Amino acid sequence: MEEGPSPLLEKFELIEGDGGVGTVIKLIFAPGKGPASVIDKFIKIDNEKCIKEVEVIEGGVLHMGFNQYRFCFEIIEIDKNSCLIKSKIMYDVNEETAQTTSAIPSKQLEAIAEVAINYLIKMKNPSVD
Repeated sequence: MEEGPSPLLEKFELIEGDGGVGTVIKLIFAPGKGPASVIDKFIKIDNEKCIKEVEVIEGGVLHMGFNQYRFCFEIIEIDKNSCLIKSKIMYDVNEETAQTTSAIPSKQLEAIAEVAINYLIKMKNPSVD
């Protein structure tokens, strides 16, 4: 279990897997920063192209009427000191709740992007905490 990786994310827990495709993790959000928790599954990882695709399999936005909710991150190198994180959300909603789900929550994406940024900074300069 990892604790305190971001102000939005209180901790995360590895449920199953080794970090590759099929890995399942539980994200526990800080109080008032989103849903209490969400369980995600890594469904695509391309280390060569720096792409990771994740599907919410329990909790989070699924209780709001989403049948499926996936997000994809791609890290694009700009130069040796900077990169761009491109994110994409893919979803399917119930017809009955389509109007109430028009504002798609992105707090989970923000939390994951922040963890990724902190990790990349730490890898570049291990003395930074």
